[in-house]
Amino acid sequence: MNLILFGPPAAGKGTQAKRLVEGRGMVQLSTGDMLRAAVASGSELGQRVAGIMQRGDLVTDAIVIELIEQRLPEAEAAGGAIFDGFPRTLAQAEALDAMLAGRGAKIDLVVRLKVDDAELTQRIAGRFAESGRPDDNPESFKVRLGAYNNQTAPLLPYYKGQGKLVEVDGMAAIAEVAQAIDQALAAHA
Repeated sequence: MNLILFGPPAAGKGTQAKRLVEGRGMVQLSTGDMLRAAVASGSELGQRVAGIMQRGDLVTDAIVIELIEQRLPEAEAAGGAIFDGFPRTLAQAEALDAMLAGRGAKIDLVVRLKVDDAELTQRIAGRFAESGRPDDNPESFKVRLGAYNNQTAPLLPYYKGQGKLVEVDGMAAIAEVAQAIDQALAAHA
């Protein structure tokens, strides 16, 4: 099963993806993690990505798609992928659909974690204080949240039109969010 966890930065996608990886053996394809790993590697790609991320901008579709495509064989071998932070735009969603179709696969379910922007701002301030991740500083977060709200809004009707969108209250307790996601997965199995 291929699943997209959809929601703005700090919505809890990573927490829920980790739980699904541990419980179901799926492979998490987190573009944020892949991009941070590229930066940490010091590679030419990592250096380009570092500047983009520090500004709070989104990396190009070509870079993100290349990172995802490199990890698909691992996900297929595990029986499914959890896409976390991808797709972010309609063009990425269409590219993902085409990439998966070429491999005889598809997105089975899209779970949108619905959250409140004001509470997200508080959540990210706490995460920045704990981790010091450069892309979680308050100014970068505002840019990222604005980009999410502006650029990913068209994905909701795109996936709803395909009958794949399920909405979950992302502000609920972690266990409640997990239970709602598990129910959605069971209904679409």
